[in-house]
Amino acid sequence: MKIPPIFFGIIIKSILSPTWIAKYILKNRFLFVLGIAIVFGTLHPAVAQQAKTQIGIVLTDVLSIDAGSAANGGVVDFHYETVADYNSDKMTTVPNSLIITFTKPFDLKVKANGANFENGTNFIPVDVLTIQRNESSNLSGTSSPVILSTQDQVLVSGVGHGSLLTLDLDYLIPQARSSSADILGKRGGTYIQEIIYTVSAL
Repeated sequence: MKIPPIFFGIIIKSILSPTWIAKYILKNRFLFVLGIAIVFGTLHPAVAQQAKTQIGIVLTDVLSIDAGSAANGGVVDFHYETVADYNSDKMTTVPNSLIITFTKPFDLKVKANGANFENGTNFIPVDVLTIQRNESSNLSGTSSPVILSTQDQVLVSGVGHGSLLTLDLDYLIPQARSSSADILGKRGGTYIQEIIYTVSAL
């Protein structure tokens, strides 16, 4: 920024005549103050100002079975209608049985809510059913087939972390159980029992 010529004149006169500058200041106080402000503003430009904000990312461990999982309120039916049905394996695969989000390792356990599939006073023991991980699943970990019981059993273990990973499940009744007295010869009707899946952090 250039300094106006008038202020150079003031500076020169003040050097030659010290009393002149005093008189000038009294008569032209506004111009003098303005000149000083311009000179110091030129010599000392404005300093940049800063504002600082701290950003925090707060993490909480999550272990969740998505409400959209097929096992959440789902129904799996096995139909025995022909001689072939009673003399063969019966299997139903359910995609997206469980959709799980987790931030730390966990076990997935399964159990029956009662000892039998029930139809009034008629029963089929729950251990006729085997549950296993289908290879189409994108949920990793160690898995072994589980013969259903009323005790929690580990279906999948050793899973690290992931978001919305799917577990596709096979529900199997082997031929040996289909043609046994556990099923063959039972009174006709629908036999029902509830299965419970639980994820637990390790």
